[in-house]
Amino acid sequence: MTAEDYRNGQLILVDKPLEWTSFQVVNKVRWLIRQKFGIKKLKVGHAGTLDPLATGLLVLCTGKFTKKIDTYQAREKEYTGTITLGATTPSYDLETEIDKRFDTSGISDEEIYRATEQFTGEIQQKPPIFSALKKDGKRMYDYAREGKTVEIPTRTVVVSEFDITRIELPELDFRVVCSKGTYIRSLAHDFGHALKNGGHLSALRRTRIGEFRVEDARSIDSLIDEFSS
Repeated sequence: MTAEDYRNGQLILVDKPLEWTSFQVVNKVRWLIRQKFGIKKLKVGHAGTLDPLATGLLVLCTGKFTKKIDTYQAREKEYTGTITLGATTPSYDLETEIDKRFDTSGISDEEIYRATEQFTGEIQQKPPIFSALKKDGKRMYDYAREGKTVEIPTRTVVVSEFDITRIELPELDFRVVCSKGTYIRSLAHDFGHALKNGGHLSALRRTRIGEFRVEDARSIDSLIDEFSS
């Protein structure tokens, strides 16, 4: 691979590590390529962000392929993860502390499986206040951290598959296939509410974007080794 190849456009599949932001991955890969080939400027972008507490597939586009980012972002996505019932958090995940607790002893497996039906197909979803969405030019998480209340409109998303793969209360493992714009954190929160309980996302991994799979992705360490050699 040459510098010109990266300018003309390449796809790089990365398995994002835990606690890295998507932008940190982009910046790291851009820096590695620039250092390797002595390039002063190179466009690199990702086709769909992952929260720092999530792992899994990031599709990076370089050079002229950055013009295709919207196309890749629009593709169907698959996730696996864990919902923890019995507690809610303001961010709907482990970024913030638990604010309410609930008793999970009365929840049956049948109720759990039945609840997934409410979240399959075209559904209305409200993004979490702790998100990177903008309102009046400001990120939602900035409002949240300032303790300000902001009205967030609901959006229509499509969940084509929602499978519960393990039940060991308070934890539920799941697999979800969904459209662009679906917040799995919101799904976890709303799922707990549907069970007349509380829920938050305690683990998340993106396994697929369209035809791209995490099994074919590179680790950050392997990319560092490649571009440093």
